[in-house]
Amino acid sequence: MKKDVKKIYILILCFLFVYLAAFIGSIFTSGNTNSEWYQSIKPDITPPNWVFPVVWNILFFLIALSLYFLWIKVSKKQKPKVAILFGINLFLNILWSFLFFYLKNPTLAWIEIIFLIASTASLISFSWILNRKSAYLLMPYLIWLIFAGILNFIIAF
Repeated sequence: MKKDVKKIYILILCFLFVYLAAFIGSIFTSGNTNSEWYQSIKPDITPPNWVFPVVWNILFFLIALSLYFLWIKVSKKQKPKVAILFGINLFLNILWSFLFFYLKNPTLAWIEIIFLIASTASLISFSWILNRKSAYLLMPYLIWLIFAGILNFIIAF
């Protein structure tokens, strides 16, 4: 496979991987953001509902690009670690939606978001050494997660 064609193929796979996780997470979220339960617990500082899909789509786009830039930069030996780190992070992302919106358990979701934030910080740290562009692309995600964690904390406690 030609090098440019291979890079395009890898880019498409990165987007498919990340947006598959986004889709799975949205299964637990959609329909619940307008529910009576959520409307009764959301803090006053919560952005309007339309902001969340816009922000998350931008963040998932940046996550996919981060994965791509890191993947094409690292050695074959480092690729499994990249796949594991991103896989764990995206699993934790899905798990938060499941815990918060599907199980309606903000306390457990808040505990879980701490792990998601730590996972994202680890991704940034790991990426920083190997590809700064990849690390920078993850920083808005970390900031948003911290904000989401604050909202989750207010709801849970």
